[in-house]
Amino acid sequence: MALRKFKPTTPGQRHKVAITFEEITKSSPLKSLLLKQKKSGGRNDTGKMTIENIGGGHKRRYRLIDFKRNKFSIPAKVASIEYDPNRTANIALLNYVDGEKRYMLAPDGLSVGSEVISGKGSPISVGNALPLSELPLGTIIHNIELKPGQGGILVRSAGAYAQLMARDGKYATVKLASGEIRRILVTCLATIGSVSNQQHQLQISGKAGRSRWKGRRPNVRATVKNPVDHPMGGGEGKHSGGLPRNKNGVPAKGFKTRNKKKHSNKYIIERRKK
Repeated sequence: MALRKFKPTTPGQRHKVAITFEEITKSSPLKSLLLKQKKSGGRNDTGKMTIENIGGGHKRRYRLIDFKRNKFSIPAKVASIEYDPNRTANIALLNYVDGEKRYMLAPDGLSVGSEVISGKGSPISVGNALPLSELPLGTIIHNIELKPGQGGILVRSAGAYAQLMARDGKYATVKLASGEIRRILVTCLATIGSVSNQQHQLQISGKAGRSRWKGRRPNVRATVKNPVDHPMGGGEGKHSGGLPRNKNGVPAKGFKTRNKKKHSNKYIIERRKK
């Protein structure tokens, strides 16, 4: 997708940068793959606001995405590339030869009419899902499983990708977009290619109203709040506020919150770059 800049005809248009949606081929989703979504407004079951800055926003319906890619050895054709309001990446509607229809994350370079397939022995081409044991070293991948059959949970946002670095026994070494290098079972599935909509992070909304459309309410700085509302609140005039911390008093910069005894620590070879 290309980027589009706007003429400054209004204050909201002056700095706005948007994507052009050239890759989108269909505007309405498939009704059979939609679910209703209920909004919480940041409130829990008793009505108490537990998360600030959430509320409003445009009505959305959830698209059922096939992260498992478990229709093995059954080819499917890409019927359309669609917009999904629930994620940064685009999605692709697949028509399987047996008549079933599913949505999948659209990788970069996938187009209408392309054929995709998953499972052992599948061709090494964009959009196909294979076990890590069958992918060539150096392959760019996304939608990676951490447990066989669980469904892809890693590398799913717009423009993201990981790289298969090595294989040793029953583990493969994968380098993630954050710079973290970790071991994953070779029986786990991954999809070839990088995720679509790479220009997403270059967008500039241009006005506060677009944040409200997304369900984001205004955020108030902690130092200007009252002591009852935040640990960094209170004081006379422009008070420094002390060390930066969240509403629960947990330090925000440099404080490690990861459990030292976490089970997955043994699979991480190198932590992410800071």
